[in-house]
Amino acid sequence: MKPILSILAALFVSFLSAHAEDIRLQPLKDLNGYFPFNPPSSLSDWNVRKEYVRRQILVATGLWPMPTKTPLNAVSHGKIDCGEYTVEKVYFESAPGFFVTGNLYRPKNIKGKVPGVMLAHGHRQNARLDLTAEDKLRRDIADGAERFEKGGRSTYQAMCRQLALMGCVVWQWDMLSDSDSIQFSREVVHGFAKQRPEMNTVENWGLYSPQAESHCQCIMGLQTLNAIRGLDFLLSLPEVDPERTAITGGSGGGTQTMMLAAIDDRIKLSFPVVMVSTAMQGGCTCEGASLLRVNTGNVEFAALFAPKPQGMNSADDWTKEMAVKGFPELQKLYAAYGKKDNVFLLRGEHFPHNYNAVTRSAFYTFLNKHFKLGFKSPVIETDFEPLPPEQLSVWNDKHPAPKAADPDFERKLLKWFTDDADKQLRAAAATPEGMQKTIRPAVEVLIGRTFANAGTIEWKSKDKEDRGDHLEMTGTLLNKTHGEELSAVWFQPKQSNSRAVVWLDDNGKAALRDTDGSVKPAVMKLVKAGVTVLAADLFFQGGEPVKQTRVVQQKNPREFAGYTFGYNHALFAQRTHDVLTLVRFLRNEKAGAHPNPKTIAVAGWASTGPIVVTARALAGGAIERAAVDTNGFRFSKLLDYRDPMFLPGGAKYLDLSSMIALNAPHLLWLAGERKKPELSGAKFDQLTIFTGHAKDKQASAIEWLLK
Repeated sequence: MKPILSILAALFVSFLSAHAEDIRLQPLKDLNGYFPFNPPSSLSDWNVRKEYVRRQILVATGLWPMPTKTPLNAVSHGKIDCGEYTVEKVYFESAPGFFVTGNLYRPKNIKGKVPGVMLAHGHRQNARLDLTAEDKLRRDIADGAERFEKGGRSTYQAMCRQLALMGCVVWQWDMLSDSDSIQFSREVVHGFAKQRPEMNTVENWGLYSPQAESHCQCIMGLQTLNAIRGLDFLLSLPEVDPERTAITGGSGGGTQTMMLAAIDDRIKLSFPVVMVSTAMQGGCTCEGASLLRVNTGNVEFAALFAPKPQGMNSADDWTKEMAVKGFPELQKLYAAYGKKDNVFLLRGEHFPHNYNAVTRSAFYTFLNKHFKLGFKSPVIETDFEPLPPEQLSVWNDKHPAPKAADPDFERKLLKWFTDDADKQLRAAAATPEGMQKTIRPAVEVLIGRTFANAGTIEWKSKDKEDRGDHLEMTGTLLNKTHGEELSAVWFQPKQSNSRAVVWLDDNGKAALRDTDGSVKPAVMKLVKAGVTVLAADLFFQGGEPVKQTRVVQQKNPREFAGYTFGYNHALFAQRTHDVLTLVRFLRNEKAGAHPNPKTIAVAGWASTGPIVVTARALAGGAIERAAVDTNGFRFSKLLDYRDPMFLPGGAKYLDLSSMIALNAPHLLWLAGERKKPELSGAKFDQLTIFTGHAKDKQASAIEWLLK
């Protein structure tokens, strides 16, 4: 490993010296970075941004499209009479054979419709069933964090009980690997550190593998689906008012609260605790996912819930600066809706990370106000005797538990999600409308940029040489919007026909020349025909080929792709950005000295071929013609998340086939495939499939480009 890291470091230093202005050469962002929220200037702009970030969450968590909602097969048993309320043991299936477990609290003597509240717990082991040790509880009471020696022993029972006394139906469920949720081990859910070779396969893979990442399958996604299905269950109860549904939770439960509130409009009030912050975003493998926080973060996730009522708190943890970093911006957004009073921050920096009695009281009081429950404010808990764990546990002899930590179940479950998504996506891809409404929006998230927001590009000239019948110009393209740059060269014929070809392969701008320094015959043929030819070093091209991409390994050695790609674009995406930058530059007459063509084509060779076909999928008609050699590449064949061609989610959306199909209806010359795209929603005006000898590829492409 050390020699590889040394080589990567040397390459990085060399590239940095040549591209000092490229923001992408800064250290990779990680979960401990800074994640500010900057509200758009208008609600119309915010609505566009809001739609995109919600889609980003859904794609990252594997919920675009939403997995088929199979029957819950809910089982409720062992009702316990607690006087003014009851407690039931419940389990149901969020997907076939995948059990969600928890307790349902219901007030007695319900009249009419009542509020439904979802309570998500954090990382405390056996959270729903555990009781706080006496010595810790006494310290909490002394600090003012808790009030009662009996009731204070169970945060979750205390909350559920109080809410039931306030007339609410409460669903308190287990996160994966906690309490009665045993189908995944705690090590897999929270402690994953090393890739598992037995799970890293092109078929029947497991979580954290490159295949799972390429299909947007992750613990965060499974837990978010469980929350969605939990809301389905809660709303299936006839007494629950669909207009008064709330969710709350602390720490990891605060993350789940934000996620569900952000993506499910059925939630009407949200109260995420000790998690809304511009600082640390959630350090566990259960709280992150590849793609999830690229160019966004928890404060913006909370903002997606505006203008509905939302409370939160600060503590002596990563939320301690929330009052000055994050909350003012949320207030500004709520004010734009005319609902500034609908967002609330409980200051609690004198307490450590918590969901203590003080914070719980703030939630009850906030809920009481907005759901008009009619209780005296502030609402304060009363003492009670917690139920012992064995009375709350879901599994017993009559209701036997599923097999614990079963790797075969893990593989089987991921296969079900894969097959279900594939079926839905193929149905969507059967029509041009489905391609544009389902596939393309997902690809926009995977790449993280479109042609419309490719940026403002300027040309910084370095050299200009007269080569007789053409000019050779070298310089740097500066993407002023995104802080990126590309070293580029172009050949501009003196007798131009106003056509341009962007010529790209693994060698970057050196692709225009043979090893002896002479211009390649194929390129010269274009130039002599009056075509301007442009080439550039895409990100990390122009030197030794990159064999493994950078990761945040120096700060976090755990081999979870989400620790890197949850906050940073994959190299494949960054190089796709560069292609969009090149085309945007050529399309901009005000970018400085450039060829100003009327028509633009892009040719991509070697591993750049799939990048070009992806860029064209997003650029559409801005590229009149594309000539691409895919070499049969598919994301689904990669077995290393550090491969330069790795793209989170790349395999899920019908792999490179959908990228090819999204090139329709525009002109495309295609090598490396040998057959037309199988997706019937792709209606090409003209598709040329090259099936000749490899040595004839570029000659064939040149003839096609010159038509």
